[in-house]
Amino acid sequence: MPGVRCIRADTDGGQLGGGAPRVVWLTLGADPRLISVCSAAQRLIEENRPCHLVWDPLTGDVAQLLPIVRAACTLGTPENIDYAPNLLPHRQPRVNREGRLCVQIGVLGSPREPFTGYQMIGLSEILAWLDSWHIPRRWPAGAPAPFRAAARARSRALWALGGHFGASQVPDCESIGPGGIDIDQIVSADTVVRELPEPALAGSALAGSALTGPGPIRLGSRAAHEIPVAPPLSAAAV
Repeated sequence: MPGVRCIRADTDGGQLGGGAPRVVWLTLGADPRLISVCSAAQRLIEENRPCHLVWDPLTGDVAQLLPIVRAACTLGTPENIDYAPNLLPHRQPRVNREGRLCVQIGVLGSPREPFTGYQMIGLSEILAWLDSWHIPRRWPAGAPAPFRAAARARSRALWALGGHFGASQVPDCESIGPGGIDIDQIVSADTVVRELPEPALAGSALAGSALTGPGPIRLGSRAAHEIPVAPPLSAAAV
């Protein structure tokens, strides 16, 4: 994604299997006022379950962990980043690889407090990037269920249509996030008017970029210096 910080994960979910492109919004059970994007990304990498983007809707800080053309590993794992690694599944669910694109966006937030109630700084840039990959701005399964609402069926037929989904709507997963978000705010959000590089499915989008490897995990209160201005990403915008 253009202009965002890259924190490259060592592992990914492998080659995508094909089908309609989709994006999944999930929450990481982390308070964005206490946990930084960098800390959350490093924890996901440490536990070998990276998503594509980690986003702080309060500050607009974004980190990219994987190229969009590779499968992520977050679906089917517990949503909270503060838990014991021995709870991780031995094998990643197949759903992570379904779709010619299956973009997973980990939002700093909780299902109890829908992130659409925040300022959502940086949403337009994220949507412009998704639009450039021709992921339709539709929610086939409707709005995700509010926190602690009765479980709704996770339809494979709707999943196959592609578009936008909450993690709570993904088949073969037990996630309850992102909670009762206002999907109209996402569907109708204006995108940034700027040139985006033409997506290229061949090769890694992060090749040739300055990548930052995993560092120490800090899950305490963050200081301002933990959110540096991201250097421009010179490679293809995936």
